[in-house]
Amino acid sequence: MFSFRHKTAMVDPAQALPGRERRMAVPPQHFVLGTPLEPPFPEGYERAIVGMGCFWGAERVFWQAPGVYTTAVGYAGGFTPNPTYEEVCSGRTGHTEAVLVVFDPSVTSYAEILRLFWENHDPTQGLRQGNDVGTQYRSAILWTGEQQRAVAEASQAAYAERLRAAGYPEITTEIEPAGEFYYAEDYHQQYLAKNPNGYCGLGGTGVSCPVGLSSAPAA
Repeated sequence: MFSFRHKTAMVDPAQALPGRERRMAVPPQHFVLGTPLEPPFPEGYERAIVGMGCFWGAERVFWQAPGVYTTAVGYAGGFTPNPTYEEVCSGRTGHTEAVLVVFDPSVTSYAEILRLFWENHDPTQGLRQGNDVGTQYRSAILWTGEQQRAVAEASQAAYAERLRAAGYPEITTEIEPAGEFYYAEDYHQQYLAKNPNGYCGLGGTGVSCPVGLSSAPAA
């Protein structure tokens, strides 16, 4: 995760790398949960896609959460089809490192997923998280429907108020419609379960987010 070739300005779509038609090979099951990483998922389950810096540590936050069926890491929010990790790190694909979270809405809620998102990284840092600098480390919520968009915007407003009171600058998280989620290479999936001493640059602000738990369904 420590490359010095990160770009700190979003690539113009016309200048983005061309990518490829071939999809990345995806492992048949989650290394921790034993569930599929790809659809079809159980009927009624929902998807959330977020970017919060290096996806190794970010994914672990969610596979440990109650009500989560599966997680996967990948690339989202950019222009290059089926990019490689090296291409994303070049800053020439427009993607951010992202986590796909599939959850059971009868056990948890999208608001609770977003509480974990807000509290486990610093959403005020722009195109970076800590020492990880580049467009691929930007904070993002990529919504899959109007209801998710509304919940995301409300949670951002609520958390921004808490952060201001704590002396933090404005939130830089982008809230955009989810395009294609491109799965990352096999070795990135559930990386910290396979490599318990691996790098994790994740770090929150210590400021609690006033959404999520109160709106989560009773188990």
